[in-house]
Amino acid sequence: MSLPDTDYDLIRDELGRDPTPAEGELFENLWSEHCAYRSSRPLLSAFDSESDDVVIGPGDDAAVVAVPLYEGDDETYITFGIESHNHPSYVDPFDGAATGVGGIVRDTLSMGAYPIALADSLYFGDFDREHSRYLFEGVVEGISHYGNCIGVPTVAGSVDFHEGYVGNPLVNVACVGLTTPDRLVTAEAQEAGNKLVLVGNATGRDGLGGASFASEDLAEDAETEDRPAVQVGDPYTEKLLIEANEDLVDEGLVLSARDLGAAGLGGASSELVAKGGFGAEIDLDRVHQREPNMSALEILLAESQERMCYEVAPEDVERVADIAEKYDLGCSVIGDVADGNYVCTFDGDVVVDVPPEFLADGAPMNDLDAVSPEPQERDLPDADLTDAFEAVVGSPTTASKRWVYRQYDHEVGVRTSVGPGDDAAIIALREAGAGLALSSGANPNWTSANPYEGARAVALENATNLAAKGATPLAAVDCLNGGNPEKPAVYGGFKGIVDGLADMCRTLSTPVVGGNVSLYNDSVSGPIPPTPTLAMVGSKAGYDAPPAAFAGEGTLLLVGEAGGALGGSEYLAKTGGTDRFPTLPANPAGLVAAVAAVADDESTLATHDVSHGGLAVSLAEMVTETAGADVELADEIALFDETPGRVVVETTDPEAVRETFDGVAPVTEIGAATTDGTLTLSVSGEELVYDAASIARLRDVIERELE
Repeated sequence: MSLPDTDYDLIRDELGRDPTPAEGELFENLWSEHCAYRSSRPLLSAFDSESDDVVIGPGDDAAVVAVPLYEGDDETYITFGIESHNHPSYVDPFDGAATGVGGIVRDTLSMGAYPIALADSLYFGDFDREHSRYLFEGVVEGISHYGNCIGVPTVAGSVDFHEGYVGNPLVNVACVGLTTPDRLVTAEAQEAGNKLVLVGNATGRDGLGGASFASEDLAEDAETEDRPAVQVGDPYTEKLLIEANEDLVDEGLVLSARDLGAAGLGGASSELVAKGGFGAEIDLDRVHQREPNMSALEILLAESQERMCYEVAPEDVERVADIAEKYDLGCSVIGDVADGNYVCTFDGDVVVDVPPEFLADGAPMNDLDAVSPEPQERDLPDADLTDAFEAVVGSPTTASKRWVYRQYDHEVGVRTSVGPGDDAAIIALREAGAGLALSSGANPNWTSANPYEGARAVALENATNLAAKGATPLAAVDCLNGGNPEKPAVYGGFKGIVDGLADMCRTLSTPVVGGNVSLYNDSVSGPIPPTPTLAMVGSKAGYDAPPAAFAGEGTLLLVGEAGGALGGSEYLAKTGGTDRFPTLPANPAGLVAAVAAVADDESTLATHDVSHGGLAVSLAEMVTETAGADVELADEIALFDETPGRVVVETTDPEAVRETFDGVAPVTEIGAATTDGTLTLSVSGEELVYDAASIARLRDVIERELE
């Protein structure tokens, strides 16, 4: 990738001269789609990012949100961020995914927070393809290796398999951190004369041009030709950096910070000073390096991992160096925050001398054509009910993800109250007496069928996941993934998911406080489906929640409104046909609040949301060896409809549930829980019977095929 002629001319006009080679490469990376959001920024104003709880919204390394206090008087903040590592994970699935984890954790560190939880949302091509399985296994191994080594639990996420990701998988990782008001740090330089200090790993040549690489379509030979653009992670150094950062923040030595991610040192240092309205004077010869004879361009743009750039008062530099030495980390005083331009010297020569705000925020925005997809009409297949049930419940997309999350240490940190495999994870924030619920994911079937309505459904599903565990939404971050935006149909789908997420989150009064955009997820196989991964947090008093498994003692109720259609469903993906997208609930905010209230009621024995695979999957997932259900449904649409905002509730007090939902949403009695470990379904007069072992065989397809 190189600078377009129009960009080059704009830069030359601003500088009054031709840019140097280092400046040209720096502009190419910082003005890339990956860094500058040239195609997406015009759309992002659709999001509401403010609420009484939002301390820092979009624009920093991570957002900061105040947690409601259920106990105590001391304010508790969480940090919340998400990022993608899509292209690197195709080229090198292990290192690509691992360094995605490392990057989002360092975003957390740069806010003065300690990382306490991770969530990963992963998207691959068809599971029956050998290459898809290779990528899947490598990505999961990379995430588990890095997360386990640094001691941050991976507690939530999602995995989808869809033909649209054959040539370009997606790896989206979110991180939650914990901090307090007195420890808060931002990425905004504070004062000219302060020192810029680089702490962490030595700089090598890995990850060169990673930002520009992430801003173009994947070529057929990407797995070999683009390997140098992929970073190589070292989680053991990251763990040392986490603890060193904690010491630095505790002692008040960090005035501002930025992790070295996209565009390396050049990106982090220029954005740090530009955000504060300053320039910088940097001597690249001072950067500690692990490879000989590195050029100025390589030192500036290498994306070597496990590195932080700190602004430090001159009198504190020695103490920072002492802490770095304590943790066996490299430490270089590379320059100063200054008035004027962003200036870098190398071997005595000035190699960069540009206005920092122009470099960091001067990229022109793209004005692209958008074509919206046509809605689908109903053309349902004539499918055998038994075959359809087994295909949907046994689909790798809806099947058990135990093979994935059993590789993650989700208990480390002793905060995990509800772990992976449930609707949402719950992390104990004992400092506030709060349970922090976390959900993350999207549904490419939904957004392929209808980008706008599908994205609204993604937001509602994540909120329902939280509510099913008794939490109410607090904030969200998004990772907006799309193909080549220069294609009008692709950009139309991308615009649809942005507007859909924004509209539903606004309806739910849930601010979208940060995020990431990843475009040009396009390959010789074509563009990916528009994929709006949403990570959402909610809070509740205490840390307990009803399980997503039958107790065997209560009445089964389905709360929420059915959408009456199968568009975007796993049923149609398996059996063929088309349909309109389901109609979403009229009062989603009231519904979510009512679900949370019911989940927290002592008469509630179990709760589980209805989404991917519809009731067929939800009911199957709730069966245990000792508890099952007898359920009666009207027809196949009722069984496979995936309308979100609905929850299966097992309760000993059905009337109390009806009272809670009175005037909000319908409540339908669908059967009763049993103690025989068998799911008996009566669907339009036809009966299906599956015991727990039979359901387990259907749902264990991933584990069975990979071991």
